[in-house]
Amino acid sequence: MKKIAIVGIGLIGGSLALQCRRKGIASSIIGVDNNPSHAEEAIALKLVDEVMTLDEAIQKADVIVLTVPMNALVDLLPAILSKVDHQVVMDMGSTKSTLAKIVDQHPRRGRFIATHPMWGTEYSGPSAAVEGAFENKAVILCDTEKTDADALAFAKELYSSLNMHILEMNAVDHDLHAAYVSHISHITSFALANTVLEKEREDNAIFEMASAGFESTVRLAKSNPDMWTPILMQNKDNVLDVLNEHISQLRKFKSCLEKENWDYLKELMSNANQIRRIIQ
Repeated sequence: MKKIAIVGIGLIGGSLALQCRRKGIASSIIGVDNNPSHAEEAIALKLVDEVMTLDEAIQKADVIVLTVPMNALVDLLPAILSKVDHQVVMDMGSTKSTLAKIVDQHPRRGRFIATHPMWGTEYSGPSAAVEGAFENKAVILCDTEKTDADALAFAKELYSSLNMHILEMNAVDHDLHAAYVSHISHITSFALANTVLEKEREDNAIFEMASAGFESTVRLAKSNPDMWTPILMQNKDNVLDVLNEHISQLRKFKSCLEKENWDYLKELMSNANQIRRIIQ
């Protein structure tokens, strides 16, 4: 077992801590967080065994896991790599191309493994940590050929212990696919919430009449803007591509209604039903 330092003890970091403790993966878990209340909460919730400064954690940990917002990650990662020797450094962020460019020429690049567990909720902070998170979900490992063999082996062992399905791809492909299966979902949810809030002025009407379908569609609109703004910034080109396609699809539905083209409307919905082949 290894000493694991988790930098950023929120939803992802806290959930990882719970899993590492339950699975016996870590001999001890060190928390690092520049928000004092989060650090105190993580101790109180027994997510971590102790809280240290980043420099202290780097000295004591065998593995350093970064679960901070993407804008902080691009500054932290090169600085941490410059201070490590034998330690494994992992991130769990939602975009990868920017990170890849920043550290590709770093002399300690081999100690880093870029990972993205495809799991999350709309909540944030240490209290949002979920017992049993990541189970039976996919995790993407990016640019693995640039990672030292022992660091890659640890990442695979960790995620296998969490019963995750491991996929490998390069950072560019990851960001393209993430835009289509994750990032557009959040934009759509934020936009739908804004639409309803703009048009429906009665809070009680929204609360009383909202169906399960509406709740599931708009759930992601409760996600933390401080986390999602940097993600969309770093994956701007891919997100714009998928957003343009999404707008095109919306226009088709709009045109059907305007022109009372019910046959084509039904065709659009029937075509969408093909998603059942992939997602049950």
